[in-house]
Amino acid sequence: MDEARLKKYADLLVRAGGNVQKGQLVVISCTVDNAYFGRMVQSAAYDAGASEVRMDWSDDVSVRARFLRAADETFDTFPQWRVDKLKEQDDRGAVYLHINSSDPDLLAGVDSDRLRRWSKVSRTATKAHSDLTMKNVLRWSIVAIPSPAWAKKVFPGVKTEEAIDRLWVYLLKGARADGEDPIADWDKHKNNFTKRAEYLNKQNFAALRITTGLGTDLTLGLAKNHIWVGGEDIGKDGVPFFPNLPTEEIFTMPDRNKADGRVVASMPLSYQGNLIENFEFTFKDGKVIDFKAEKNQDVLKNMLGMDEGATRLGEVAIVANSSPIGQMNTLFYNTLFDENASAHLALGKAYPNNMKDGDNLSTEELVAAGGNDSLIHVDFMFGTADMRIIGIGHDGKETVFYDKGEYTAL
Repeated sequence: MDEARLKKYADLLVRAGGNVQKGQLVVISCTVDNAYFGRMVQSAAYDAGASEVRMDWSDDVSVRARFLRAADETFDTFPQWRVDKLKEQDDRGAVYLHINSSDPDLLAGVDSDRLRRWSKVSRTATKAHSDLTMKNVLRWSIVAIPSPAWAKKVFPGVKTEEAIDRLWVYLLKGARADGEDPIADWDKHKNNFTKRAEYLNKQNFAALRITTGLGTDLTLGLAKNHIWVGGEDIGKDGVPFFPNLPTEEIFTMPDRNKADGRVVASMPLSYQGNLIENFEFTFKDGKVIDFKAEKNQDVLKNMLGMDEGATRLGEVAIVANSSPIGQMNTLFYNTLFDENASAHLALGKAYPNNMKDGDNLSTEELVAAGGNDSLIHVDFMFGTADMRIIGIGHDGKETVFYDKGEYTAL
C-alpha cells in the first residue's frame, strides 16, 4: 500500500474517528508488527494539535506465549499499575485510537478457563474506564489493517503478499478511505444515517419481530424511551467522533427482559482469539436459556458465564445488505468489519446513549428502565439476505420496514 494512501487513512482515524483536539492526550493501541502505521497515526495526531501521544504497544506472539506458558495464578489478578495508568489518562480526557490487525486464530488451543478467568478479572478491574467510553465521556475510534495471518484466513490458497494486498483494498473500500478525500466522504456518509434513525425514532416501536431463512424467529422488546443512533457519536464535551471506521449500522437498546425466540448466527464469531462457529441461542424473557455451537462451544459457554448480564442483550443493530461491506460477500473473521455487513445483536452491556437521558442514569437506574449491564459487550451477526423485520407498535400495529435484507419503508 502506497505511503500517501496510508497517511490519508491515518489522518481519517485521527480527525474523523477520534476527532483529536488541540492540547489533548492521545493513546494509540498498536501491535509492534504494525509500528510503521502506528507512527503515521502518531504523527497525524501531533499535526492535529495533540499535546502528547502515547504508544501502547502489544505483541500477539507474546500474548499467546503468556496464555500457554505463564504461571496459572497470574490469570486471577490484574496489575494495579495498569488500572492507575488508565485512570491517569482518563482524568486527562484522553482520546483512545485503536489499530486492529488480530489473527482470528491467535488463541486457538489455549485453555478456555484461563481465557475466562483473565477476561473476568481484567474487565472487572477496568470497568470504570469502559463505562466512560460507553457513555461517550471519552472519545475513541478503531480501524483495521491487514496482518499476514488475518489476510491468509480471509483469502486462503492465495500467496501471502497477494492476500495482504487484496485485504488492504477491501479494508480501505469498506472504511470509505479509498477516495481522494476520505474525511469529506465520511462527512457525506454521516448524513445517510440521519433519515433512517429519524424514521425509527418517529415510529417508536414497542418491539421487533425478526425472522431469517436460517431459523431465526425472535420477538425483541425495545427499552422504554429507547433511541436509535448510528454513525457519528457526540462526546460529553460536545465534540463529534466516529467510534468505528467503518460503520454502517443503526442501533438501539433492547429491553433486557423482553427477548423471546431463537437466534441463529449467520457468521462465525471471533472471540478471545478463537472462532465460534455455527452457533445459536434460545431466549426466554430476555435471557439465554439454551445455546449450542459446532466449534468452540466451551468458549461460548465461558462468555455467557461472565456474569448475569452476559446472558441478556444490550444492543440490536440493523445493517442493509447493500452496504459496501455487505456487497463484498466476504467473511472477514473480524467483528469490526463483519458487523457492518450484517444485522447483529450484542450480548452484554447496553450503550446508555441509546436511552433518553441514559447517560445521566446510574447503572441501577438504567437496569430498572430495561437497559442491560455486564462486563462484556459482544456483537454477533445474524443478518441474512432474506431477513425480515416487523416493527410492532404500542397499539399492536405491525409495520414491515425491512425485508429481504433491505430497508423498505424509507
